[in-house]
Amino acid sequence: MDARVAASLLAGLVVLLHGLTAWALVEVNMEDRVEVFRGDTAQITCMFSSDDGIGGVTIQWFYVLRTGEKQKIYYEDATMKVVDRGTPFTERITVNVTAATGEVVLTITDVQVRDQLEFICLIKSLTDGVSEGRTKLLVFEKPDSPTIEGFQMGISINEDVSKIGTCEVKNGFPKPNITWYRNNAPLRRADDVIKVVPSITIESSGLFSVRSELSMKVTKEDKDALFYCEVTYLVPGGTRMIETNTINVTVYYPSTAVHVWVESPKGKIKEGDSIEFHCQGDGNMPSSTFTLKHRGVEYTMESNMYVLANVTRLNSGDYECVSLDTDTYEELSGTITVFVDYLDPAVVAPASPVEVDQGEELTATCNALSSLQTHTTWFKDGQKVSMGHTLMLKDATFDTAGTYQCVVTVPEADGMETTATFGVNVKGPPEIMRPEHTDIEESLDSTVDLTCHVRGYPAPTVIWTTPDRKVLENTFKKETDDGVTSMVSVEVTSDLTAFCNASNKYGADAVAFNVKAIVHTTAAATTARTSTISSSTVQAATAIPPKRIRKEGSGVIIAVIIICILLLAILGSVLYFLYKKGKICGRSGKQDLTKGKSSKDNIVVEMKSDNTEEAILLGVNGEKQPPRNQVDDM
Repeated sequence: MDARVAASLLAGLVVLLHGLTAWALVEVNMEDRVEVFRGDTAQITCMFSSDDGIGGVTIQWFYVLRTGEKQKIYYEDATMKVVDRGTPFTERITVNVTAATGEVVLTITDVQVRDQLEFICLIKSLTDGVSEGRTKLLVFEKPDSPTIEGFQMGISINEDVSKIGTCEVKNGFPKPNITWYRNNAPLRRADDVIKVVPSITIESSGLFSVRSELSMKVTKEDKDALFYCEVTYLVPGGTRMIETNTINVTVYYPSTAVHVWVESPKGKIKEGDSIEFHCQGDGNMPSSTFTLKHRGVEYTMESNMYVLANVTRLNSGDYECVSLDTDTYEELSGTITVFVDYLDPAVVAPASPVEVDQGEELTATCNALSSLQTHTTWFKDGQKVSMGHTLMLKDATFDTAGTYQCVVTVPEADGMETTATFGVNVKGPPEIMRPEHTDIEESLDSTVDLTCHVRGYPAPTVIWTTPDRKVLENTFKKETDDGVTSMVSVEVTSDLTAFCNASNKYGADAVAFNVKAIVHTTAAATTARTSTISSSTVQAATAIPPKRIRKEGSGVIIAVIIICILLLAILGSVLYFLYKKGKICGRSGKQDLTKGKSSKDNIVVEMKSDNTEEAILLGVNGEKQPPRNQVDDM
């Protein structure tokens, strides 16, 4: 029995060794995975070795269904190559075999997400040896750019977990992952503080769309926090990452302090200004309202601002800004002190107007009550005459009289200014301001205006008179700061004299205006009755047109008379020369116009009288010549 058992064992060992020898004839090697982007072409390589060679093996390709079953898609042996019909790969696969290297390559075009399967390469030899290898085909799709959306309404720190925002990424494969960040720190789920709720959608293309919603309990520090999402996704050979833009959420938190300030005016506040108050708490609860209080008066603020217009010194004092949370009815307040500077109207002493005697001294003061230091300047007729609160006028004259203006300003505050006027009258007898000319020449029948300016106080009485004591009526009269200005208009019918008489209780003064009437005449040159006289040779004397002439002195008149005599002498000489040359004909054309014994001084001219036909020969000295020297008329 032992021999029988031993024989059986030996036979079994022989059979086992024979089987192991047969299976060991075929070897297959494949990669664990092949990675490819969706839409690209995938190549799966199967490396094999067999003692039977390429002609002694059959090649088959399978893919594994989701159920785990195998589905054949390709068959090849030494006599045929067959692509199985009715599979998802029928139209998209090819197989290439390289006998020398024992390499079989399965090529799949237009790879889709559904092609992410396990593929089997099975090699079977003729001696019943068989071997297979497996490779997983992995498909990838880069997702679209992610988007982030924040919760638009504000979030109160008094609320529980509140929605912060949502982040979404679409059309990725495999499924992308979303991670939330706050200020570059990743947020981890904590049920009481942070909640992240993801949701996944499989599109009709088989791609994944992922949406993530973040909710959390905010704190005051979150008012400046920046939130964003990081999306990670797989690609062939690695992992990629995309970040969204950042968002900020409005966080409402109650105030712990209130600040109140004056926005305008900047610097000093003066009466008449408008004060713009602003209130602001260090919180930002929308339920907070602000009220401005001053001496029991409340002002409702709009947009945390209130304008107090046209303030006076009574508006000085403390202003309290009160913040009220209408949800919790908690109050907070802040205070500011306001001072309104003022400048009262200027007051001049002594009271205006002031009377002072000539030669005396006058002192005046100008003051204005102010909360700030003031500066005073005195002006007269627009010119600065003194600085300081006190004005001193020494040795008063009529030039001292007039209106003075004191201007009080505050150097520390622009626009603070007040003025007052101060009138000074200098008492004294009238003083007529003598004109440059009191002797006047005017044309006859014209009208002349005579003006008299008189200084003195009290205002002098001005009366215009003639030498026969006739009173002339004023055509214009005006009182000035230092006296009176008076004017009369007189018609010049002959020489006249007008007196300007000024008087007051201190004395009198007068001035005479002498008006000489000028009669203008025209001197015409007359020719003798001759046969022919050329108009281009003899010209008539031209009269001087009437003109108002002021008497400048007797020397001017004498000079004019001498010039006229010389002109007449020249005219006589010319006529005599023409006569001698025969240009002017008498009764006998060559008759001499002079006596035999006459000298050069007895030059004569022929003058024609307007009243008679008689021609009279006159000497230079104006004496009448004897009849024998007369020339007969032709």
